Amino acid sequence: MNEYRINDLSVGMTESFEWTITREMVDFFGEISGDMNPLHTDVDYATSLGYPDTVVYGMLSASLYSTMAGMYLPGKYCLLQQMETKFRKPVFVGDTLTVTGKVIQHTSFPAQIVVECKIRNQNGVLVNSGKYTALVT
Repeated sequence: MNEYRINDLSVGMTESFEWTITREMVDFFGEISGDMNPLHTDVDYATSLGYPDTVVYGMLSASLYSTMAGMYLPGKYCLLQQMETKFRKPVFVGDTLTVTGKVIQHTSFPAQIVVECKIRNQNGVLVNSGKYTALVT
């Protein structure tokens, strides 16, 4: 876990990490969210629509922005204020996602940053993009 303070951060600073999506993660996300849409839970249904497998919940992949904020940029001293995301391509079980964040705005008063994020799969395909604003406590 990074421990960046506002004076440690600057526009252009980047962090990234990788995460592989497992079937257990998808099942657990369905349980905690209550979303049992068969597109996410039923392989036969998803393949009947032309997908190679069930589609990973978009909010599961987007939740990796919380990991970026709370663990990497800025890390320990983060308090998320706002987040936006755009789902660009489906994610599937077994995909290895690379999450990259880049500071695009930095202010000292209030002590906050805006981070632009991108998530790409193992083939380099952009599957999600977004940004968040975080207070740096």
